[in-house]
Amino acid sequence: MPALPAGISASRVRKETMSVKLIEVSGKKELEAFVRFPDRLYFDNRYYIPALHRGQLATLSRDKNPAFAHCEARYWLAMLGKEVVGRVAGIINHQYNREQNRKYIRFGWLDFVEDEKVFSMLMNAVEDWGREHKMECIHGPLGFTSFDASGVLVEGFDEWPTSFGRYNFPYYDGFLAGAGFRKDVDWVEFQIRIPEKLPEKLVAAAEMIGKRYGVRNVDIAGKKELKTFAGSVFGLLNTVYSGLYGFSTLNPAQVDALTREFLSMIHPDFVSVVLNERDELVAFGLVMPSLAMALKKSRGKLFPFGFPRIMRALRHNDTVDLLLIGVKPEYQNKGLHALVFEKIGRTFYKRGIKTLETTRELEDNNRVKQLWAGYDTRQHKRARCYIKDL
Repeated sequence: MPALPAGISASRVRKETMSVKLIEVSGKKELEAFVRFPDRLYFDNRYYIPALHRGQLATLSRDKNPAFAHCEARYWLAMLGKEVVGRVAGIINHQYNREQNRKYIRFGWLDFVEDEKVFSMLMNAVEDWGREHKMECIHGPLGFTSFDASGVLVEGFDEWPTSFGRYNFPYYDGFLAGAGFRKDVDWVEFQIRIPEKLPEKLVAAAEMIGKRYGVRNVDIAGKKELKTFAGSVFGLLNTVYSGLYGFSTLNPAQVDALTREFLSMIHPDFVSVVLNERDELVAFGLVMPSLAMALKKSRGKLFPFGFPRIMRALRHNDTVDLLLIGVKPEYQNKGLHALVFEKIGRTFYKRGIKTLETTRELEDNNRVKQLWAGYDTRQHKRARCYIKDL
């Protein structure tokens, strides 16, 4: 059975399943075990990409994650003796519930060995907590924000995740369905081959649309200038993404934290900022060289070797991940994405980029799907968010 941590045999889990205990994470040592468990669960899986432990600890820490201004969270571990055999987080995002007029609890960070009791213990803990708070539904996997890993992979088990994606074993879907969870939404991902040269139609469209609507790309000199646009970008993101599944408005502290995170990694060449004649932000796009292989080799550790690997991946790469793209509502359906792609596309040829990986987009978001029309694309991954009435 490949879905067991190193040192735990399938026969031992079956024989000792009555000895599995559920504990709630209450200290630093247990939180570290929570973060590191997937590294052992998937220790021999080729396609698993470890998240940076340091970043995960910060996200899950109440004193470091500004989302706790409007979120509550609890974390549980399933233990077989001294070995972790499962984990899950329960999150109540009060801001999301207010904005959507719902009473939902989220589950996230779900990982477990292929054992029914382990799975049930974890999910029952989250469901019981939700009922205590009079929640009406449980949905997930979701994090505190849309920037956290979400969804259960249901297609694409032999594909590399994006830098901020997640991997899971195929049995997750069956366990959730068997426990009464049903599909709420699916996200899909595409792999796009960069054409040999920048399409002339794209260049012409960008020029035409720029003149027609009085919009232009900004030549950003460096990260200092890029930082000046951060507030406008995330402000527009709050507007554009407000109707997307699971999204809740980012507060100023979250914007500051995300700005610091992205500025440390993203070169201005990979950012498109489109302004109108009044110098107002009307569209943006953001891609980043893939960190998947660097994170794989670093095994979740930033030092001593993780940091230089990440820096090399940011400078020398032939694959990028599309992180964000947005257009101001009154400028949508006017083709402004052509300016975004034209600007970032020139960077692809300058830096030898061959492949673009889209991050997860809703399967029925036809507006986004249309962006890839005319390109050599392959829809190769699908992830699912589940819901269950409480």
